Formats: sequence, structure tokens, C-alpha cells
Amino acid sequence: MNDFEAISQLVLKERMYRGRHVKEAANCYFPDATVTTSWQSGPVSTFLGKQPADFANSLPIVGRFGTPIVHQNGNRAYVELSSTTNHRQMINDVEAVIESYMRLIYRVEKQNNEWKIVNLTSIDEADKMQPAIPGQDLKVNPDDIAKLRRSYRFLAYGRIKAGGKISQDLMGTDRKVDEDGLYQKAENWLHEND
Repeated sequence: MNDFEAISQLVLKERMYRGRHVKEAANCYFPDATVTTSWQSGPVSTFLGKQPADFANSLPIVGRFGTPIVHQNGNRAYVELSSTTNHRQMINDVEAVIESYMRLIYRVEKQNNEWKIVNLTSIDEADKMQPAIPGQDLKVNPDDIAKLRRSYRFLAYGRIKAGGKISQDLMGTDRKVDEDGLYQKAENWLHEND
């Protein structure tokens, strides 16, 4: 398997293992890797095997992923992976489907002839929410979502309704300066040893 294939398989396996909640997900990361998502920012150890407050394992969670775009320089690469996640959640006593569109940015490195993840950061692009059964009313008060950020407003709303917390300073496409900064940081890291 060439590097491109190995890197692509690595990030797709990480997503598959994460969605299935299996221990093999840990093998995709270096032990000192970091992860920044909508519900956690810190070491990979606090990410694996856990879920945010709004994700209930008793309700379906489905993820679909695009083709990885790999930017490689020797033993380092960063990868852009588009991701769509559907999860069901009770909103105001009605089953809802929240669909989140994200771009996952992985930094990966090859050590001892094996590629593993150094960092994962998600960029929220957009989301939507609808009742699981057409025709039901989710009873959403527009004032409750008016101040939530456009790139992840329904994800935020669902998290808050589930009793969780969510920062209004996450990486999102509605803050281009932050998004551009993340890509510049990835490029700098990619060429750090040139």
C-alpha cells in the first residue's frame, strides 16, 4: 500500500471505528495526539469511548464521509475529509434528526513506517434539524436559536436541550479568519522540517 492509500485508509478507519465505539480507534492515534471537536478540546484519551450529552447510543447515529484530500510532504500530511452525521435526539419530547455537515482536518505523521494521527480538528459548515416523523412539531422557539452560530446552530441547540454545553467559539465556516488560520497552521506544520 502506498502512502496515499495508507493515509486515506487511516482517517476512514478512524471514523468507522469511532462510529462503532470500538477500541481499535485508539490504534489510529499517537498516544499524545489531540482532538478538537464541538464537545471536546484536548488529549485523545478524553475523546475515545465518550460521547457528547446530546448523543444517545439508544438512538441511531449515522456518519457518511467523502473522499479524503491528502496534502503530503515526506513523513507528514494533513487530510481534509468531508463528513455528514445524522443523529437522533429527543427535542421537546419529539424525536428529531439533526444533520451536521463538517470538514475534518487531520494531521498525520509516519513514524516507524506507520502512519498515525497527530491531531484532529473539526470545522462546522452547516446543519439542519427536522422531526424524525414528518408532520410532527418540534416546538422550537426561534428566539432560542437566534443567537446561535449559523455553522452549527442546531447542533448547539440540541446539545443545550440535552443539558450539555457548547462553546460559541468553535471552528466554523462562518468565521473565515479562523478557518484560514487553521489551514495556515496545517501548512506550516507540514513544511516545518523543510
